[in-house]
Amino acid sequence: MKSSASAAEVASKLRDVLGPQAVLTGADVSARHSGWVGAKPCEAAAILRPHTTAEVASVLRACNEAGQPIVPLGGGTGLVEGQEASPHELVLSLERMNHIEKIDPQNRIAFVQAGVPMQALQEAATAEGLFFPIDLGARGSATIGGNISTNAGGNRVIRYGMTRENILGLEAVLADGTVLSSMNQMIKNNAGYDLKQLFIGSEGTLGVVTRAVVRLREAPASEQTALLAISDYASVIALLRAVDKGLGGTLSSFEVMWRSFYDLVTQPPAKGRPPIKDPYPYYVLIEAQGGEPEHDMARFEALLGTLLEQGLVADAVIAKSAAERDALWGLRDDVLQVAQFWPIFTFDVSMPVSTMETYVAEFESELARRHASARHVIFGHLGDGNLHVIVGVGDASAAARRSVESIVYEPLRARSGSVSAEHGIGLEKRAYLGLTRSPEEIATMRLLKSALDPKGILNPGKILGSGPSVH
Repeated sequence: MKSSASAAEVASKLRDVLGPQAVLTGADVSARHSGWVGAKPCEAAAILRPHTTAEVASVLRACNEAGQPIVPLGGGTGLVEGQEASPHELVLSLERMNHIEKIDPQNRIAFVQAGVPMQALQEAATAEGLFFPIDLGARGSATIGGNISTNAGGNRVIRYGMTRENILGLEAVLADGTVLSSMNQMIKNNAGYDLKQLFIGSEGTLGVVTRAVVRLREAPASEQTALLAISDYASVIALLRAVDKGLGGTLSSFEVMWRSFYDLVTQPPAKGRPPIKDPYPYYVLIEAQGGEPEHDMARFEALLGTLLEQGLVADAVIAKSAAERDALWGLRDDVLQVAQFWPIFTFDVSMPVSTMETYVAEFESELARRHASARHVIFGHLGDGNLHVIVGVGDASAAARRSVESIVYEPLRARSGSVSAEHGIGLEKRAYLGLTRSPEEIATMRLLKSALDPKGILNPGKILGSGPSVH
């Protein structure tokens, strides 16, 4: 939807409201990028950088009156083109709203602005003896507002849940500039509709989140980390159950690397080297967090010893120091090694863990049939049913993308899977929304969008778009 006034004219008027330093144009815009992997220079008419919720409200009110499309921006680490902006659109960046307003140790909550980087909140919580459990590889640049916008998951979902489970309240500005402040501080509050849930995972299409009340946990007194080599997929599933039960509820991460990924991050030019030398089809990184260091490590080692004796684990390396733990996690986080087979297409899918082995076999067979020289890696948060699939076929064309997308997405249909486990839909996946959501669900989404943003100015085209999706 294009505005009656030009985007430049709206931005010029807002300069008087926000101040000259808060409105970027020209080269200051094109110097920014619209996403993370392979991102293009930002093409927006201007980038608006409000400092307060009141200023965000003024921006949205002015844009709504003019029918001006506007694209909310978090840390710029999105992977599904959810932050793409065209030359007739404005970008609304919350980078200046980056303050941790308060950490309340007694109630174990934090009040934060949406532009606060995840790592900044993690470090501030640690300083108070507390713990913010959501964690991603992009922790230094991903923001709390972006986490909320996409309902981010990450490495510890198996124990602490998605972002949704860690947000108690939030403040959002609606398309017409109305400030909806629901800064709830309680875990339990069943007083009517839980309106914050509308905005968590909505990718800025229903409103712009400006502040949040975040749930914190007690900082763990101990962490035990190990890399395990597994001989077959049936043992991977059995291992998940065994360690979850055997660790008494302290299992916080269960990350699986298929051999394709493990080889990529442990061989030159990667800096990592294989902690386990012999080749296996699966490598599992597990982490437990507890409250009794000596007892926790003894139980951890005893459990792994038993699993080795039983043959469920073929080989194991246990981290004995923080440096060794960081090195093991460094392998899992070294995702940018996929640049070796650039250009790439990235996917995050989810499905029941019992269906993953056949899914991967079907995907690999069809990929080899259609693209004989393709390279790919598979890894992910298998403990919560999430796989990351990255593919390079030597071709970045739209036709190649559609081919690979069909190979990745179509097998999900029979497995009741999702085309997006944690990255969102954006522009990239909207044509495939119908593989995951029923026509009735999509119709209800459109009804919500129409009710809260009748002029369609908020992140237009994202998630739902205007055309048909795959059914």
